Amino acid sequence: MKKIFLMIAVGIALMLSGCTQETQNKIGRSIQNWTGTNGVLDIYMGSKLVKRFIKIDKLTTATSTNGNIPRNYRYGYGYIDSNENYVVDNGEKKVYFEISNYSTPYIFYENPKN
Repeated sequence: MKKIFLMIAVGIALMLSGCTQETQNKIGRSIQNWTGTNGVLDIYMGSKLVKRFIKIDKLTTATSTNGNIPRNYRYGYGYIDSNENYVVDNGEKKVYFEISNYSTPYIFYENPKN
């Protein structure tokens, strides 16, 4: 069984080595989107945390109506973590949010309480 797994892993590595960096990034993002993440988005005003969203699977860059031109904000879905404990508690709702690429100081990271 280990031998089969090793052969598959080597085969995948060889296939990926022939891909461009952008193609490798796209493959990585699609795997991440498929497996999901437990992202946290912290929004700051100065050095103060003003809003935390949890259980975010990804941040998406908005695109124009025809889908070719990126817009100046990102969006996603997550739960507002009102008490900032990294856990979805009773009353904390899943919401849609948008953040500006230019004026919103934020950090997006994997939930440390995973």
